Parts: sequence; structure tokens; C-alpha cells
Amino acid sequence: MPSEVGSGAALAQHPHAQHPHAQHPMATHVLANDKGIDFDALQALPVASATRAPETRRPGILILPEMFGLNAPMQALADGWAARGHPALVPNVFWRSATPRGLGYDGADRELAWQRLHALDVDQAVRDLRIAVAALRAMPGCNGKVLAIGFCAGGLLAYLAAARCGRAEEQGVDTTGVDAAVAFYALGIARYLPDMAAIRCPLQLHYGLRDQHVPASEVAAVAQAMQRAAPDNARLELHRYDAGHSFFNNVRPGYDAAAAGLAAERLDVLLETL
Repeated sequence: MPSEVGSGAALAQHPHAQHPHAQHPMATHVLANDKGIDFDALQALPVASATRAPETRRPGILILPEMFGLNAPMQALADGWAARGHPALVPNVFWRSATPRGLGYDGADRELAWQRLHALDVDQAVRDLRIAVAALRAMPGCNGKVLAIGFCAGGLLAYLAAARCGRAEEQGVDTTGVDAAVAFYALGIARYLPDMAAIRCPLQLHYGLRDQHVPASEVAAVAQAMQRAAPDNARLELHRYDAGHSFFNNVRPGYDAAAAGLAAERLDVLLETL
């Protein structure tokens, strides 16, 4: 349920920060092909994951990127999760777009990223996620559980994955559903509030109160919808921080170590249940 504003103790670097120099197998993985176009993804596996005993396997991490797609920071984020022992997959949610490549944060790429996002077929993108979830669940080192973590535009997809692709405990045979989802400063959830009632798996939403892209009115509407949809469901959480957009991304100007550290702690609490 909605929480109070969090500040947290200042951290030099939160536990899920990008680790550009971590050493582990990293590769591009083709998930599907449609009319000659590859649905590609970045794949990061823990060292020796193929030989790990079943009891040491960990949940797979499905990273749903910002509107900039498969860029270096998303690769590094997957790197960090693999270094912690989790297989990670970053699907290219823009693979059907005219410009599917990863984009930079500034200049012409930034404008192109906005154009590409506005043209994205969100419903199709969510359907595509089932392919990515099934692939991640089958990866070496995965314990059969999948946690979706999305940022900005990817945060909306993580929310919709929980609503449309989430699986409750009694639905464990579904290999294409996520077991939990976490969304950071998600864009546009207010347009999909009716989906809230369908969520049966754990969900965390993390927002910055000074976010220039997600107004406080939208966060309030999401919190109210969460309360109406499941007033007694402790598995639905909404957390607010004294921070701006991209507060979890340590290569962006809006990075906030205190907010990121507190959010990472909350994420880890959820992860321990999977």
C-alpha cells in the first residue's frame, strides 16, 4: 500500500548501481523473429551458472529499459545483477520500431527516443514480454522465478506485466508470467488504472516527488486506484521519495543516492520472497 515519503541514509552507491567492469558472460540473445526482424535482448549470466546446484539458483531479473532502449547503462545494470548471482535479461522493447537501436541520453537521440516512445504499441510490447519471461525463466542459474524491474517507459511495462502477465502462486505452471514487478518513475500508469484490479503478484511502484515527467497528480491517482483495487493487499506498494526523475540511475544528473539506496533496500525485501 502507499507509504510515507522516504529519504534514507545517504549512500555512496546503491546495491543495484551499474557495474561497468563486472566480469561475467554477456551476450546478445535473439528471443524471436518476425518477418525477418529479430526480437533481441541483452543477456547476462552469473559465472558458472550452468553448473550451480538447484538450491543456489536465484530469481531471474527482467530489466525493462527507459525510452532509450538497450544502451550502455542498461548493459551495466544487467552486469550488476549477474555479479550478484542473478541471470538478467534486457529485452529490446523497441525491436518492432523503425529505429530499434539503443539511444544516447542527449542531443538528437533524445528527441528520437521521445518520438519512438510515442509510437510504441504498448499492448503489443506487453505481449512480447511473455516471450522474454519464458526465455529468462529457462536460463541457467534461474530458480524459476522472474522479477520484472522497469524504469520510466519500462516502468509502465513492468506495471502492465504484473497486471496482464503476472502469475499468482496458484498459477505457477504459467512459464510466461512474472512473479513480481517493480516500477521506477513509471510514465503513464494513470492511463491504465483499470488494469490495477487484475494484479495478483507483488508490485512495487517508486516515484520521486520532484519528477518533472510524472506529476504529483498522477502519483496521487495511482495511489487512490491502488487503494480501491486492493485495500487489504499488502503485496501492492507505492513509495514516494524526495527526488526527481531517474533518481535510481547513477549515470544521470537526477541520481539521488539516498532515495536510490532506500528503494534498493525495499526491492531486496521483495526479492527475498521469490
